Amino acid sequence: MACEGKVRHLIKVIQEGSLCLLKEEMCKGDGVTDAVLEGHFGRSGDTVLHYATRHGHLEILKYLVEELGTNIELVNSDYKRALHEAASMGHRECLRYLIAQGARVDCLKKADWTPLMMACTKKNLEVIKDLIESGASLTLKNKDGWSSFHIACREGNPEIIQYLLDVSPSIWDVESRINRTPLHTVAMHGHFEAAEVLLERCGYKPDAKDSCEVTPFMDAVQDGHIKIAKLLLERHREGHAGTIETLLTLGADVHARDAKGRSALHMACAGQHTKCIRVLVAAGLTDSTDDGGMLARQLLKKPEALKVLDDITDSK
Repeated sequence: MACEGKVRHLIKVIQEGSLCLLKEEMCKGDGVTDAVLEGHFGRSGDTVLHYATRHGHLEILKYLVEELGTNIELVNSDYKRALHEAASMGHRECLRYLIAQGARVDCLKKADWTPLMMACTKKNLEVIKDLIESGASLTLKNKDGWSSFHIACREGNPEIIQYLLDVSPSIWDVESRINRTPLHTVAMHGHFEAAEVLLERCGYKPDAKDSCEVTPFMDAVQDGHIKIAKLLLERHREGHAGTIETLLTLGADVHARDAKGRSALHMACAGQHTKCIRVLVAAGLTDSTDDGGMLARQLLKKPEALKVLDDITDSK
């Protein structure tokens, strides 16, 4: 019991970051040194390295590794290593030290999470840069098929997303195990600026569906992110009547025009989308000229599409 109490005391000393007191206690030679250095503690089975790194105590980390010979690859019950802790908690100095000591940069914890994935759950760009510059893989996926880019998009920091795209321009072209793209993730979580980055720099197809037939637009609408839903429609120029109907029910202005004075009817006619033409005219939109004097009907090339517009107009 006395030994157990001493071990708990030393763990507390490590957590509190008192290097001098730790050295004093470890030099007493009372038989607890090995128990502390080799033991796994708490519900997660953490080691002394986990505690030191989690709390960002670099000097204690160095002492444990360099003077006491603690293995930097020790894992807890979730196979998490000290490098995972440093990445997750954003302790850059500890992370750089562990990497310099030869820590495996792409080590996996439970559910196949890498330190880079853990770093991407936060918004510490410098830690992410350190890992990537040290060779961390951007292509690895966890058990759910999520890449580091998916995870960064879930957090929605546009600066980090821009950086990852700069490092690997094709990183956006990835799907999870259920076919969800990073654009789905951004839309569902309502990250408008991140959505702007993805639509500007990536080549996502309009209304790409996951395995449940859900699109990024549907994600945005279902979770109440109407601004993103409108952005998706505007950027993709989607020829989907159902999408237009949904936006109209949400209060979208059917008479809105773009910078060139073009209406939604111009867009529908340019794309020869007869169903969209029907929906827009039924909602009260009439044909009129854009800033260049062009009528929407002048953009129609398919006779059947022109007939649809004429028939609807005549019936009114």
